[in-house]
Amino acid sequence: MKKNQESPTFDRRAYPDDMVLDRWHACDGWDHRRWTWPAPADRPVRGSMVFQTGRGDIFEKYLETLAEWHAAGWNLTGFDWRGQSGSGRFLTDPTVGHVVSFDPWIADLDEFVTAWRAETPGPHVIASHSMGGHLAMRYLVDHRPGLDGAIFSAPMLKVVSKPLPEKVAAFVARQFARFGFADQHAWQENERPSIPGSSRQKLLTHDIDRYADEAWWIGQKPELKIGPPSWQWLVAAYASSAAMFAPGTFERVTTPVLIVAAKKDRLVDSRAILQAARRLPDARLFMHDHAAHEVLRERDDMRDLFMAEIAAFLEKRVPQSA
Repeated sequence: MKKNQESPTFDRRAYPDDMVLDRWHACDGWDHRRWTWPAPADRPVRGSMVFQTGRGDIFEKYLETLAEWHAAGWNLTGFDWRGQSGSGRFLTDPTVGHVVSFDPWIADLDEFVTAWRAETPGPHVIASHSMGGHLAMRYLVDHRPGLDGAIFSAPMLKVVSKPLPEKVAAFVARQFARFGFADQHAWQENERPSIPGSSRQKLLTHDIDRYADEAWWIGQKPELKIGPPSWQWLVAAYASSAAMFAPGTFERVTTPVLIVAAKKDRLVDSRAILQAARRLPDARLFMHDHAAHEVLRERDDMRDLFMAEIAAFLEKRVPQSA
């Protein structure tokens, strides 16, 4: 039996009864998996929110978080980035997280959000995790859409290049792509679901039960699985970060921003998050000393703090429509 979606025992391994999964086609015809969860009919609508996941991610991992926003009265929706999860892939090998440039992803987000805003009640908020946060931030920087709010969970504004300096790592990636490895895996470790206690689990969350949800969902829907990124993905990531951090970019953003992140994140560059927060005109940054990368799927003692920050941001900075 499905557990009450508004209780602490929400079933993270079942779709809510009123959630709709369908397809969305971009203007160039690219096929995407889309999900929509209308606000509850028995209470006032708080607004509308798009939630976008990270690289190689699936939205199913975040059903628990989505349920909290849904219970608060939000219309919710999102789509799988082209090339991963349930959307059309770039390569015949579906295990490679490949992309030539991040620009088509940003164009997809612009097209999706433009139509969504015309069809749903405000206020309109975008929420995103990791690579999804990179693309959402580029969207704010490049398009300045004037959304009512933007929430970033551990945004991948820059990838961690250690032990190499960033410019050296970007150069190495370009050379591998140039000499025939563009669509090959850039690494093999820590990009696939693995057993609790593994190094990958420790990078993502301290909560073993929440970590295990991913493997369960992939077991049910193996077509959603994707592996490590390609060398060309790395080339595109470094190029996109360079564009994002150019002079005068963040300073143009008018949307109120909340960033929640892990101070010692080993998958994304925490220093880049700090730099962006300082440059954004209207931004609040909350960083936890001990959390891992997937802050919305952390242990309750940490996750509750992140969710409280988000709730407070929405209450204070995203006023309800009259």
